[in-house]
Amino acid sequence: MGPTRLGFARFRAFARRREDFPVPQYVLQGGGYHAEITRMGAALRVLRYGGRDLVASWPIEGPVPFYSGTLLAPWPNRLGHGRYTFAGERLEVPVNEPERGHALHGLVSFADWEPAGPPHTEDGHASLRLTHTIESSPGYPFLLALQVTHTLGHDGLTTTLTAENVGDRPAPYGCGPHPWLVAGEGPETGWELGVPAGHVLLTDETMLPTTLERVEGTPLDFRVPRPIGATVADHAFTGLDAGPDGVTRVRLRGADGAGVQIAWEAAAMPWVQVCTGTGFGYQGIAVEPMTCPPDAFNSGTDLIVLDPGTKHEAGWTISAL
Repeated sequence: MGPTRLGFARFRAFARRREDFPVPQYVLQGGGYHAEITRMGAALRVLRYGGRDLVASWPIEGPVPFYSGTLLAPWPNRLGHGRYTFAGERLEVPVNEPERGHALHGLVSFADWEPAGPPHTEDGHASLRLTHTIESSPGYPFLLALQVTHTLGHDGLTTTLTAENVGDRPAPYGCGPHPWLVAGEGPETGWELGVPAGHVLLTDETMLPTTLERVEGTPLDFRVPRPIGATVADHAFTGLDAGPDGVTRVRLRGADGAGVQIAWEAAAMPWVQVCTGTGFGYQGIAVEPMTCPPDAFNSGTDLIVLDPGTKHEAGWTISAL
């Protein structure tokens, strides 16, 4: 997770560059759902079903708390000390998590995403496509064209993120979303969480990975849904169990049985970060499907290498239960 003050500073800087305030956003409606997407970060600011919040929202005037609803690329989670080596070249990106000394959540969470056209509505579905180019920089000397499509319908909100290497050299890449899911009223300790993952990545005191362990017999075993209670989680999970359709589903339910789920293809995104938010003072449970674990630019674990002219696509769906 990242500090609120960082999100606020970048939000205000974005607004000043745009010379308008609040940040522009787009409203999608379909299938009983209502979504609001901002240009900044292509972020999911609001998602409701039948008037019930499915994600933690934030004011249109900002700030953006804890990367809520933003997209994470070209790496999710942490890049240790902002340093890595790729193709024999030692590279360093700016540290934006100063209290731990790492580079957090990539380069596009507070970027300006351009609309490819106005929102489109047809047959009860609504969609919006936004684009952004990651320009070559000293710390990330690669050129990626990103495109995200948000589609709202009876199945919920499906988001698809595509990255194309439009440069002349291979590029390291990873991605994921950062929604904070909301199961309903009442304390989060009473919400029921189900995470079908067999392994958890343990970390050191600065949140960098140490060892991969089985969840069995630990407080982080949510393979059978159960109340969160006093469990504190801010961990990456893998060994995901998928249904016959190849889809992994993380589910969160409130005391009344209603809830929310996020679903994605496990083969495309074999990791998920789950943060209970304990100590953050923020409502919701962050559930972040990821193509790779934290610090993958250094470990190489599940790191995607995009050759020039190639693309990568990942998608996920948030829906009501």
